[in-house]
Amino acid sequence: MADETAKVRTTEELLAIIHKDEKKFPSALREAIGFRRVLNLNQAEGSASAVFEAPVALTHSNGTTVQGGIVTAWLDHTMAWAVAARDVDVALASLEIKVSFLSRVGLHPSIAHARVLRWGRTTVFLEATLTNEEGKLLATASSVGLRG
Repeated sequence: MADETAKVRTTEELLAIIHKDEKKFPSALREAIGFRRVLNLNQAEGSASAVFEAPVALTHSNGTTVQGGIVTAWLDHTMAWAVAARDVDVALASLEIKVSFLSRVGLHPSIAHARVLRWGRTTVFLEATLTNEEGKLLATASSVGLRG
C-alpha cells in the first residue's frame, strides 16, 4: 500500500473502487472465462476469493471437463484480485505462472483462493488454489508478477 496508515477497506469498499476502472478487470473478460462473483477481498492479507463456473463451450470430454487454460485463467484472475485487494492502484503483469491440475474440474461452481506471498519493490509472488464447493482441491498455482 502506498500509505501504510491508510484505512483498511472492506470487500465492498474495495470492489466499489476497482469496478470504477473497467480496464483493470474488464467485464467482457470476466464473462468470457465464467467469473461469477468475488467472495472476499482482504486488504491486510493481500488475499482474494472468487467463484467461477464454466459454460459448456469451455469444456472438453463431452462437456464434462473444463479446459485447462480456463482453469489457469481463473487462478491467474484471482491472483490479480489479491494484488488489487492489497493495493487498488497497482497493476500486475504476470511474468510466470505454474499450474498443477490435481483433479478434474467439472461443470459446477469452483472457488479460487489467492494470496500475496511476497510484495517486492517491482515483483509480487502469489499462490492460488481451486476447490469445488465441497472443498476438494482441484488445482494449485504459483505466479510471479511485475508490479506496474
